[in-house]
Amino acid sequence: MLTTAPSREEADRIAAALVDERLAACVNVVAPITSIYRWRGAVERAEEVLLLVKTRRARVARVGARIRALHSYDLPEVIALPIDAGSAAYLAWIAAETPLPPPPARRRPRRR
Repeated sequence: MLTTAPSREEADRIAAALVDERLAACVNVVAPITSIYRWRGAVERAEEVLLLVKTRRARVARVGARIRALHSYDLPEVIALPIDAGSAAYLAWIAAETPLPPPPARRRPRRR
């Protein structure tokens, strides 16, 4: 997943939360980058920090929600890119570091 932040401090805070909460196995924090974009009818230019979030597909919605909750932007970038291929060992490590919660317990039917 990709997102950007306005400062190194905010990027580090988001990255730490995602890893601490086991939503991401790793977050690369890349700075500085220059973003040129259109916002509310004007072309803007800003120095930002890029976060590359390594997680599993089943965690994408939760990671996106957490990024939006932690972010200072009105509309933070939250983009998921599929992993088409990769080292089996590395992909297994991502899966191990981002465990899924157990499914809810099934209720046993009551007998009469």
